[in-house]
Amino acid sequence: MGISNCHNVEDFRKLAKKRLPDGIFWYMEGGSDDEVTLRSNTTAFDDYALVPDALVDVSNIDLSTRVLGVDMALPFYLSPSGGTRLFHHHKEAAVARAAAKAGIIYGQSTMSTSSIEEVGAASSGPKMFQIYSLKDKELTRDFVARAKAANFDALCLTVDSSISGNRERDLRTGLNFPPKIRLSTIAGFASKPRWLWNFMLNPEFTLSNIQSDALGDGMNVFELAHHLMDVSVTWDDAKIIRDLWDGPFAIKGIQSVADAKRAVDIGATAIIVSTHGGRQLDGASAMVHRIAPIRQAVGNKIEIIADSGIRRGSHVLKALALGADACSFARPYIYGLAAGGEAGVTRVVDLISAEIERDMGLLGVTKTTDITGRHVVRADGLPISQDAHP
Repeated sequence: MGISNCHNVEDFRKLAKKRLPDGIFWYMEGGSDDEVTLRSNTTAFDDYALVPDALVDVSNIDLSTRVLGVDMALPFYLSPSGGTRLFHHHKEAAVARAAAKAGIIYGQSTMSTSSIEEVGAASSGPKMFQIYSLKDKELTRDFVARAKAANFDALCLTVDSSISGNRERDLRTGLNFPPKIRLSTIAGFASKPRWLWNFMLNPEFTLSNIQSDALGDGMNVFELAHHLMDVSVTWDDAKIIRDLWDGPFAIKGIQSVADAKRAVDIGATAIIVSTHGGRQLDGASAMVHRIAPIRQAVGNKIEIIADSGIRRGSHVLKALALGADACSFARPYIYGLAAGGEAGVTRVVDLISAEIERDMGLLGVTKTTDITGRHVVRADGLPISQDAHP
């Protein structure tokens, strides 16, 4: 099966599984602990039902939106994902080019396998750089300066990853960074000859934004996080990073009303409601349940971006109806990258875009900004909670 035979994200997931060594696929696919939040991020969208308007002229549907200071052609963008070289040898540049073609933002991770400068040169499209508060404060400042110099449009501070979630799949497969061909892994790698061939022809694997002497060799994800991340980070640190950046600034990993209000207080222009794809705190609320209470608490003081669990265009519409300004996702496009490189990413984007356009027509709306709370109800008939808890 090729990418032309993939008709939804699940098809791409299955094709990616066929093409990647097991350890690398499970790193992409897995979550933390029992993966309750990983699953519920997607299944919780079924807790909401869309309510269409009838007899609306939908001959001209506009999918555009504005978020993070960027006019985008679609109401979603491609969120940061670390270690992209694991999935395809064309790495982050392929994703950035696909995003630029679609007229949407590409989010680059600190833990990317291409440098800020490489991605900046590869794509003239809109870009966001994702940063952490690291133990090395000078390195953090350097990232901000480099992102400015490379003409990135926005900066994103991820706040849910100072400690790595317990990703037991990676412990079982023994995946390290960079991946090593050794006796324990050679059988798994050899079973995917296309991936292995490209790995041998393009053996470079570095976290390109971080000096090699700042890392140990062959670390797993837990060791890497412990080595780099500042576990003492506070809102004061977030404010310092925000003040270093003079453009749109998002905080990613917000789940509570209280934290959303703090983000407003320090001058963030956007919050990204996210559970890190279910890879951090297992048992956290599904992302979609957090959108409405946060919007009700902060009003229009800040942009809200919904991230985690999105697999369908209807998921995007539900998130917008609940109060999000836009959505973002990583796994769907990573499936596409693993399955078919840049062309795979483009097809995933096109499929989700087509789903959104079709579903907007069926919903009876012609602009993403026209999607409101009247277009969504709880599937069980109960009112959408205003969540009195902080």
